[in-house]
Amino acid sequence: MSIRCLIVDDEPNAVSLLEMFIRQNTPWELAGKCYDAPEALSFLKTHPVDLIFLDINMPHLTGMEMAALLPPSTSIVFTTAYSEYAADSYGFPTIDYLLKPITLKRFYAALQKIEAHFAKPADLQDPAPAATTPATGEEYFFIKSGRMLHKVLLKDILYFEGEKEYARLVTPTQRLLIYRRLKDIGEQLSPSFARVHNSYIVNIARLDSIRDNHVFIGNKQIPISEKFREAFMNRIKEKVF
Repeated sequence: MSIRCLIVDDEPNAVSLLEMFIRQNTPWELAGKCYDAPEALSFLKTHPVDLIFLDINMPHLTGMEMAALLPPSTSIVFTTAYSEYAADSYGFPTIDYLLKPITLKRFYAALQKIEAHFAKPADLQDPAPAATTPATGEEYFFIKSGRMLHKVLLKDILYFEGEKEYARLVTPTQRLLIYRRLKDIGEQLSPSFARVHNSYIVNIARLDSIRDNHVFIGNKQIPISEKFREAFMNRIKEKVF
């Protein structure tokens, strides 16, 4: 059975062990090895895979957070040293959950589940969620997280915070990851949003104050960079009395 897989784990020893198990016991194609989630998300842009062995406890972006950004067709085997995450992992297209240290016996059990999953006819596999609706400047849009689509009203958004290949949308009650660059998001937002920094887009309607080259939204202080200052302040002047 031809299965393209990827290992994502920040522990080199854990990566080496899984690589050995895969190469010695399966005919699968190991497409790559990544040592954190941002690296893996970048890799997946040009190297789609069928299956990811995904560690949960990683810096920068956890395995659970990364899973929420993956295409629904990508199956996952979570790996971790902490059993308490097992229940949460099944909110994603999870085939199995491997507790570290992973033994060969336990890997064989996972192997059988994986091959049984991919042997199913396509019409018997779990249905994929609806495609994410992009932000279009309308009243609301949807953000995909795992198997759930979160409806977000534009007026509720406080700001977007960018980090490399993804962004974080922040409302008073939610912090949702979006696998899109801040520049692309900004091009599709309504005029009530403004770029104030390479890492921030703010909802002008939700600003509390502007002081000393910073905007304030609740307890959040966001810098205004020189690059975006003039355009931003010209818009603010329209509302100054």
